Amino acid sequence: MKTRGARFMVLAVVLFAAAALLMWFGQGEEALSASKRPSVEFPRRLRAEEKTRAQSRRTWVVPTPDARPQGASDPLLAALPRGKGKTAVVLEANALRHSPIGELLLECLYRDGGKQLQQLKERTGIDPLTDLDRLAITDEGLVLSGNFGKAKTDELLGQHGRSSYGDSARIYEPPTERLLADGGVGRGGGPTLATWRNQMVVVSRDRNGARDVIDRVEGRGPEEPPVLSETATYGEVYGVIATRTLAKVLPPDQREIAEQLVRAAGAVELHVDARGDVALVADVKGEDAQSVTDLGKSLGGALALARMRAQSQGQEDVAKLLDFARVLPDENAFRLEVALPLDVLKEQLAFCREPVPEATAGDGGVERL
Repeated sequence: MKTRGARFMVLAVVLFAAAALLMWFGQGEEALSASKRPSVEFPRRLRAEEKTRAQSRRTWVVPTPDARPQGASDPLLAALPRGKGKTAVVLEANALRHSPIGELLLECLYRDGGKQLQQLKERTGIDPLTDLDRLAITDEGLVLSGNFGKAKTDELLGQHGRSSYGDSARIYEPPTERLLADGGVGRGGGPTLATWRNQMVVVSRDRNGARDVIDRVEGRGPEEPPVLSETATYGEVYGVIATRTLAKVLPPDQREIAEQLVRAAGAVELHVDARGDVALVADVKGEDAQSVTDLGKSLGGALALARMRAQSQGQEDVAKLLDFARVLPDENAFRLEVALPLDVLKEQLAFCREPVPEATAGDGGVERL
């Protein structure tokens, strides 16, 4: 997607991912003394305002054939995958937009005076800065929640592949025939989009995946609880990432740690506070206390090594970020804490205050962030 509205969300995801990946290049005990670490409030539990936020989102009551009373639920949480070994990360898009880091990202977004954002609004009927509330990234695709009553879905996707599904959903399938990269023609399948009650947009790999999401929301899914509970919805970014997924993104020289990670735990729980300095907490738990302890020690050593390597190679920005990472062991679990100081982020995004170069200002969105 070549719109800055899209890039705003993508860059938010990238910043989160960068912070998350620092856990695999952490620091040893001598990397930074406690006296030199910044005073940062790390997200560890639901705050009062987040409890109120979670309660206000219990807006959906699943209909029952016998009209038995049902408790209300948050549709987005209900839409998430269920069972162990699944991945679901939620970005509080609206909260991030009004955070200090969000304001920095907006400077990048408006380098062209907001022209491409306006084009996005006119084409889709959606203003990502006001209509988008949350974005969930899962193994199956994306789930967006917000106010999509003005979305031009039929106009953009056409009504040929549209069909009603369940109680309140519409599914938009790709054409049965599509042109492949090699010039051939493919038939059926492909990414599928679904909408639910003008409140959610689902982007899935195929029709069955979109149906599964809607089924979970409308009470036809498996009985297992969602991978993410309401009590874990604190921070501006939060979620669970399967260790097998994380292991795939580790560099080849970290293969041993990747194998340890998969053996020690099934998933890592993440929370990011972006109200000031960006603070990330990653909790790793496992049934085998020794495996978890060994993994924590390996990560601590990798952090120390990465920091020294960054310093020796003159990568001061990387070394500075690694200064604020630490591993905290706790029996059959450990916690990684990473602080990304706002001043450092301002330095990294300083180019956003510069005017758009003439060579890219009018190329329809080729400029790179």
